[in-house]
Amino acid sequence: MDLGIDDEVIAFREEVRSFLRENLTPEIQEAGRRTTSVFAPPGQAMEWQRILHRKGWAAPHWPEEYGGTGWSVTKRAIFAEELVRAEAPPLIPMGLMMCGPCLIGYGTPEQKAQYLPRILSGEDFWCQGYSEPGAGSDLASLKTFAESDGDDYIVNGTKIWTTYAHHANRMFALVRTRRDGKPQQGISFLLIDMDSPGITVEPIVGLDEVPEQCQVFFDNVRVPKANRVGEENDGWSVAKYLLMFERGGSEYAPALRVQLERLKKLAAERERNAQDQQARAFFRQKIADCEIEVLALEFTENRIKSELESGGNPGALTSMTKILGTELQQRIAQLTVEGLGIESLVWQPQAIVPASEEQPLAPEHSLVAMASYLNSRACSIYGGSNEIQRGIIARAVLGL
Repeated sequence: MDLGIDDEVIAFREEVRSFLRENLTPEIQEAGRRTTSVFAPPGQAMEWQRILHRKGWAAPHWPEEYGGTGWSVTKRAIFAEELVRAEAPPLIPMGLMMCGPCLIGYGTPEQKAQYLPRILSGEDFWCQGYSEPGAGSDLASLKTFAESDGDDYIVNGTKIWTTYAHHANRMFALVRTRRDGKPQQGISFLLIDMDSPGITVEPIVGLDEVPEQCQVFFDNVRVPKANRVGEENDGWSVAKYLLMFERGGSEYAPALRVQLERLKKLAAERERNAQDQQARAFFRQKIADCEIEVLALEFTENRIKSELESGGNPGALTSMTKILGTELQQRIAQLTVEGLGIESLVWQPQAIVPASEEQPLAPEHSLVAMASYLNSRACSIYGGSNEIQRGIIARAVLGL
């Protein structure tokens, strides 16, 4: 893994910056600046993905033969960092970061030919059908059942916390295809058309007044067996492979590095107005502690990306970065609120919706601070709770 800075890397960074200056429209940039979740507003995020796709930069982490860039670990890190620095909205991850890599690893040639180009172009918008009301972090306890019927499965049950299901036309889902034996051995991985008869989507309005999550109900929904990824009853293996990319493919460090830069500027402003020298020093120390951990996380993420690129399995390292990345995200969000003080208490969620005509009651950075803090509380739960990740590390690394 070459992390050296040479002329080629410097030129690449300037190429990325030039592209962003020329292609990142004010409307898309506003959406990125006002995004307080890991999920950007779908309209602007998908428009941005189409722009990147035309450049060939929508999926840097994919193999070149399927539309990836062939960039080194260093270039991918630079690209991710410059996107955050330019306030570009994050791309919707369910297709590009989850389903796509999963199909590359487990899909049939026909499935790859049908779905991968449409994931890259944004023609297909995917949602993830994993969690259920009684199966969250204990995912193996899911009950949504797919009964075999000739060339089809008939699916009945429900999924919850299904992000942007009301925008999606495709879902990748874990369903039970056998009720006996070990729970993990009776699950299959299906690709489901969201326009299929029998599917009902009910949005869930969050604290930020935005319907981001949904509950999806299946009532005798027919799914062709040709849409099964992997073998029947072996969907757990497919799911674990996908989660390796959902966790290990996520790059927390570039965004955290930029957030720290903004926090330092906020701290400098606070110091000019603060009288308590001891409080100022204590606040600087908390920022420094975060910066040290972000640096350590960055090197660990680069190790994982290098391992994935060489065809290896980083294993429990992905659980480690999920824990560190999300908890650092929470700490930085909390420090930002602390640094803003009373200014962060303005609660006006509709004012940060892109193209909103509502008159803001505070500067934009103050409006998004509390919303970001509240949203960050969930990041240690979704994608496999951090308690579950610590259990994985205990078993896989410590042998407990």
